[in-house]
Amino acid sequence: MCGIFFSLSTEEHCYPGQLTEQLIRNRGSDSVQTRCVTVADDETVYLTFTSSVLALRGDSTQAQPLVDEESKSVLCWNGEVWKFADRPLEGNDTYAVFQSFLDAVKPCNGESTEDTLKKLCVAINNISGPFSFVFYDNYACRLFYGRDYLGRRSLLQGWNSDGHFRLSSVRDEHASDYFEEVDTTGIHVIDLADLAEQNAATRAEAPKCPVKITIIPWSPDPSSSSLKRPVPAMNTFIPESDSPPQLSIESPCISTLQEKLRESLELRLTTIPGILTSPDPKVAVLFSGGLDCTLLARLAHDILPDAAPIDLLNVAFENPRVVAAATKNMTAGASISVYDECPDRKTGISSYHELKRVCPSRKWRFIRINIPYTETIEHRSHVKHLMSPHNTEMDLSIACALYFAARGKGTYHPDADNDGNETPYTTPARALLSGLGADEVFAGYSRHSIAFSRQGFRGLIDEVQLDVGRLGKRNLGRDDRVISHWGKEARYPYLDEAFLTWTLCRPMWEKCGFGCVKAEGEVEVDVEDGKKALRLMAWKLGMRDVAREKKRAIQFGSRTAKMECGRVRGTHVLE
Repeated sequence: MCGIFFSLSTEEHCYPGQLTEQLIRNRGSDSVQTRCVTVADDETVYLTFTSSVLALRGDSTQAQPLVDEESKSVLCWNGEVWKFADRPLEGNDTYAVFQSFLDAVKPCNGESTEDTLKKLCVAINNISGPFSFVFYDNYACRLFYGRDYLGRRSLLQGWNSDGHFRLSSVRDEHASDYFEEVDTTGIHVIDLADLAEQNAATRAEAPKCPVKITIIPWSPDPSSSSLKRPVPAMNTFIPESDSPPQLSIESPCISTLQEKLRESLELRLTTIPGILTSPDPKVAVLFSGGLDCTLLARLAHDILPDAAPIDLLNVAFENPRVVAAATKNMTAGASISVYDECPDRKTGISSYHELKRVCPSRKWRFIRINIPYTETIEHRSHVKHLMSPHNTEMDLSIACALYFAARGKGTYHPDADNDGNETPYTTPARALLSGLGADEVFAGYSRHSIAFSRQGFRGLIDEVQLDVGRLGKRNLGRDDRVISHWGKEARYPYLDEAFLTWTLCRPMWEKCGFGCVKAEGEVEVDVEDGKKALRLMAWKLGMRDVAREKKRAIQFGSRTAKMECGRVRGTHVLE
């Protein structure tokens, strides 16, 4: 995990402001450096690169920005390459990516810039994993930047009326005229060779972007001027009848699903330095106690040695509206814990005990992260800055929950349902597992059930396809900004490219149970139809209570939603 800041100016080198520099440093405390480059003989273009590094790969810290001494090309990389050209990549990935980019853009045997561009597309296509980057190709005076197809890492772009263009992992306080999330439609390119002319022509049109940006698009059928989309289109086949075979524990796809998810999780665990030998927790789970995150914890147990502890981060908030209502209805002399009454705290404790029962050799730490209302208010403006340019009530509710959960500061007791003798504890784990993506792919939202009830498989498939198609446009950039603020990195096993490829190619009835008919003599497991394949996998792994858990949004489970007003909508724009 890294923090990136880049500026482009035709007047002078522009450095991050004090707040931006601190936020970039917070994302990566192991190394922070700045490199300056002047483009063109007449020194008309000034490039400034700043990178911070959180070292989570290899046995040493690879400082950034990387600069090639021969070509003077520069790379700022924020990502994890789980596989390169379909093979697991061991050791530090930043240097490997830089070398592949340099090999691509270096002209050989009279190659044109179009030839080198095609080779760079191949190098990017070889990357499997989350990323955002800024790469300066000094051979052809081109700047490339972008995010992965699924948008798992943050990168924002902004510019001022004075013509200064900026890219940053966090909102830069100096980009006051315009700032937006870099979209995930492709990799962006700025030709710096004729930038002076571009700048003069567009300066009068501010706040429009002062530079000309072209995009190399992701495409299912890539050409020499496009990138290959890393995941396929979803299988939209509709069964001949409205009653495909019933999913069961013995269905072959359930065993394959477990194998594929374990492979995804293994890539994200075994590369963490020291995780196989250290007695301290190297990984934690953002843990509501729900199906998706508990499955990740359960499979992590199968991958890691018994001596490796796993922290379960469970966050609960003091919501003044809920407290007022509970106090009003409470009988005389009764007492209530505003935190342990939170839905996610209850399911968290239940799932924690089920994990202890099925995996008794593991040292599980259930971390109670209790956030008083006063602390929420104290941090709210900071959270709003981090999540920017997202700016709705729902954004704030979700961002607050992830922000405090990722901080990992709470209390710990060997028995999660015991309030006595709680010890203050902050997790040292810097890699955080998230179950995000399961609901979109396996039809876990209530609207999926509604779509099936109204329009059958056609309606269900259309609704899931809509969710899958907009994964890259969702809120992963926002989540990355609030989680990484604490020097932590979120990892999403359900969004692994290979796992998604297998899952999206399966017919819908192998992922959920809508419309399935039980075979004669078959014993049916009592679980919901939404995400039924995952529920059956949990059942098969011995976690029957987890398999029955209902879907609940994080802002309601942790009670960050509607703290002051019960009538406010999630889409309401903040002041």
